[in-house]
Amino acid sequence: MQKYVCSICGYEYDPEVGDADGGIEPGTAFEDIPDDWVCPVCGATKENFEAVEE
Repeated sequence: MQKYVCSICGYEYDPEVGDADGGIEPGTAFEDIPDDWVCPVCGATKENFEAVEE
């Protein structure tokens, strides 16, 4: 699955890990995260995340 990085603080969302503090289960694709989810580090919205080139 595609990883995404916050363009504000550099936090990397890894779908294999999820975001336990944000209620996102491991295995959740970025596209399936609710639109009101925010970066757990800086509070940026999903719109501020960009796909990582691997």
